[in-house]
Amino acid sequence: MNEEIALNTHWWMYALYLIGGILTGIINVLAGNGSAITLSLMIFAGMPAGLANGTNRIGAMMQTITSVVAMRKTLRTRRLIALSIPFFIPAFIGSLVGALIVMDLDDYVLKKIIGFLMLLILLSLLLNPKKWRKKTDPNTVINTWKNYLWFFLIGVYTGFIQMGVGIIMLTILVLSMNLSLRDANIIKLMMAMILSIPAFIVFIGYGQIHWPSGMVLALGQSLGSIISTRYFLHSQHATKITHYVLIMILCISILKLFDFV
Repeated sequence: MNEEIALNTHWWMYALYLIGGILTGIINVLAGNGSAITLSLMIFAGMPAGLANGTNRIGAMMQTITSVVAMRKTLRTRRLIALSIPFFIPAFIGSLVGALIVMDLDDYVLKKIIGFLMLLILLSLLLNPKKWRKKTDPNTVINTWKNYLWFFLIGVYTGFIQMGVGIIMLTILVLSMNLSLRDANIIKLMMAMILSIPAFIVFIGYGQIHWPSGMVLALGQSLGSIISTRYFLHSQHATKITHYVLIMILCISILKLFDFV
């Protein structure tokens, strides 16, 4: 199937994949929506959207695994990881469901809905910045049934499109679970790793992966995630950095989703 598709396989295209993958890895650790870069590169190379969506899952899975392994395992980090474990099952099931329904999905309306949701998130970031920059104690966070439902729905979304899921997860973790952006980012990385596995398996089963492109992107994303996890995630300025990066990415994503660029 993949052999019949005319792709740009020049060396410079793979060089772009590597650079784009590194940028994507850095952005995804700090906020999310880095997949907008990798998907755009693959479509630019002549890859059909469905194949690009599947190929993107290699890098998504590898970078989250790399981020979790590279993460400094402090007492706070361990507490946050333990806090995320109850959400694994609903998120995993949701991701499997989303990956199975994507084959028949028309994404035009979905893109507009995502754009509208991102616009609401952007307004929240700009109009209520204190809510996003607060400090939290992981020991005081209480899980409710709503959080399990949220993570099932996040899993469904991740299964069929992936792009922007980091931003959506941060929004739920900050606004619904009252975590700081810094703490939310650590849980987001754990959940992203779990969410990437079932969708990856489904896309392999449907033959929707171009392995050469995916492996180069995965290498770049893994390198980018190491850089971001080691040097940015645990910084005392992590919340402020993430806040500004999130605003920038949301602005670009909204313009793209509403076809302004």
